[in-house]
Amino acid sequence: MPLRRLTALESEKLREEFAALQKTIKALQAILKSPAKRRKLIAKELSGIREKFADHRRTRIVPDEGTFSMEDLIADEELVVTVSQAGYVKSVIANTYRAQGRGGRGVQGAKLGEDDVVNRLLHTTAHAYLLFFTNRGKVYRIRAHEIPRKERTAKGTLAHGFMQIEPDERIEAVVDTRDYETSQFLVIATRNGQVKKTRFSEYDSRQASLIAIKLAEGDEVVAVRTTSGEADLLLFTHNGQGIRFAESDIRAMGRSTQGVRGIKLREGDFVVSAAQDGEGDEVLLLTDAGFGKRTKMDQFPKQKRGGLGVKAIKITPSRGHLIGARAVSPGSQLFATSSDGIVMRTDGDTISRQKRDASGVKVMNLEDGATLTAFTVVSPEEG
Repeated sequence: MPLRRLTALESEKLREEFAALQKTIKALQAILKSPAKRRKLIAKELSGIREKFADHRRTRIVPDEGTFSMEDLIADEELVVTVSQAGYVKSVIANTYRAQGRGGRGVQGAKLGEDDVVNRLLHTTAHAYLLFFTNRGKVYRIRAHEIPRKERTAKGTLAHGFMQIEPDERIEAVVDTRDYETSQFLVIATRNGQVKKTRFSEYDSRQASLIAIKLAEGDEVVAVRTTSGEADLLLFTHNGQGIRFAESDIRAMGRSTQGVRGIKLREGDFVVSAAQDGEGDEVLLLTDAGFGKRTKMDQFPKQKRGGLGVKAIKITPSRGHLIGARAVSPGSQLFATSSDGIVMRTDGDTISRQKRDASGVKVMNLEDGATLTAFTVVSPEEG
């Protein structure tokens, strides 16, 4: 082929490439100038990708099995967790509350609504599991460090915000644990005097909620305790009665069962608290008027479950009704809170030791109209 013909062919090819490039440039410029054309092009390309690659995932995403866990990055601090009657929950660093002498006024705690009070108080650590038991017999589990950390005077966060609690449920008891083997059983007490024992391992579940107890109509959960299976259990009532019986009197049942009678109640009375002798050799009892006492455990005679029990504290109009009782040992500390949001921390040893028929001494100096609403005890081992 002559050289001039080859040159003509190359020239023609270059002109065609130039024209194609000009056409491409014009089309791309039009796309850049028009949002509608850009969206149409993106949709077309994504559709092509989907047709080519939209098959079922072949890989599986699993947690990293390395040496790190979330708890490794969080300090295992001592916390005080409070729960209000309206369902506001918060955690506060324990050393925020300084110790005071018996009869102190405490310091300002949560600033709650006019009709709301703190009714549950728990000392725990950040890595512990917390089991929240509701009045309707359900239980919800969460790590302590997952509860919103707040200032001492903060109101807290509604439990519905971080747990799937039903709107008509109310938190009535909180239990903390590191594992489900140290304590063998979990005992639930109800307002109407029923008790139920279940193996603690039955609550080791990742489910959002579990049935903890089947309740009769009009009954509700008021107290929950972990036990060894060999302890003596004590139930206490609003009007100051107490009964002590062997845990072995209750056979272990499944979570969805109703339980058996623990104490026989007189008309108008109801259960407010439960304790076990394995937690200490004395019982600390507090009333809503701010009075309390320590009574030796052996002053509560052991009897069969289902009886009326004995007088645990003398109830008078000026000294109020019983709000709770806990087994304590020397060196224990008390955290107590009042209806106006005041929280007091004091040494349990400063509270007088008295007999069963005594009415107690002033533990917390309350403002006019205020009542003691909740307390918790920190053992020397925990503190």
